[in-house]
Amino acid sequence: MAFQSIQEVLEAFKNLRVMVIGDVMIDAYIYGSVKRISPEAPVPVVSVTKRDKRLGGAANVALNVQALGAKPILCSVIGKDTDGHEFKELLSVQNLSSDGILESDQRITTVKNRVMSSSQHLLRIDSEIETNLSSQDEEFFVAKLKSLMVDCDLVIFEDYDKGVLNASIIREVIDEAKKLNIPTAVDPKKKNFNFYKSCSLFKPNLKELREGLGIDIDPKSTGEVEHAVGKLKELLNFEQALITLSEYGVYYHSDKEKGRHPAHLRSISDVSGAGDTVISIAAMALALGCSLPFVSELANLGGGIVCEYQGVVPIDPERLKAESSKNPILENWL
Repeated sequence: MAFQSIQEVLEAFKNLRVMVIGDVMIDAYIYGSVKRISPEAPVPVVSVTKRDKRLGGAANVALNVQALGAKPILCSVIGKDTDGHEFKELLSVQNLSSDGILESDQRITTVKNRVMSSSQHLLRIDSEIETNLSSQDEEFFVAKLKSLMVDCDLVIFEDYDKGVLNASIIREVIDEAKKLNIPTAVDPKKKNFNFYKSCSLFKPNLKELREGLGIDIDPKSTGEVEHAVGKLKELLNFEQALITLSEYGVYYHSDKEKGRHPAHLRSISDVSGAGDTVISIAAMALALGCSLPFVSELANLGGGIVCEYQGVVPIDPERLKAESSKNPILENWL
């Protein structure tokens, strides 16, 4: 599909139905002040001033997809517990459907509790389970995925290594997507890194690339990054790759083109959730048929924007529109 302007691309996002598959969680925040040390142990005493709970993990990708105007279909497995009930309530508040959510009495719902004081991250307490789904849950989940996928234009895997995704589920979904001619985009983690063979877009960050290949990579060296992605291509046979390199920008790679874009100068507040924004923008732009250089720079821009906000937040579409319209690199690659 040919587009005459960046605005047309962003407007076309509204026509997409995007399946987001992966580990979901509640990101819980406890905010307070520290004025003394506990007499019971040498630890700070936090006087709580505010509490906040947000959708996290793959659910934050769904929020990014929604913020960009598309229709997300979030698919995951949560516990049949109090936190699971609260997770579904958070979905409802955000006008996200729970049709793709499977509740299991064999799992607990993942919750990440963060204690914050004066913008400082003091402590994180995680409640989670990381084992793979039971055979029964896997069977039910795959059936749900296949029934919902028929009406989708794109599948995004958002893997947090919490057990919702495994080799057989990944293979079945990618095979089914190929039958339906639906592109698949992957934001991987270590455990399933080698299982996403023949996906349309593979988007690891530098740490994940190093761990997945078992080699050290200098992000300042385009040659080293290119060599590593070449080895990755041999392993996974993906169609396109996008590597996020933090302050060193992004590297993109396909059989037709390869290159990198520098990072944009930002006042960094929190990098949490930036990868969720990058995969959302990149996958949706590729689903529209945009060029890989354009896709990677638009995603690079969006990932940088969310780093200016505290905590895990989805992209602000108005800021993305404003900054992308002033970006000459995007205009050149449209």
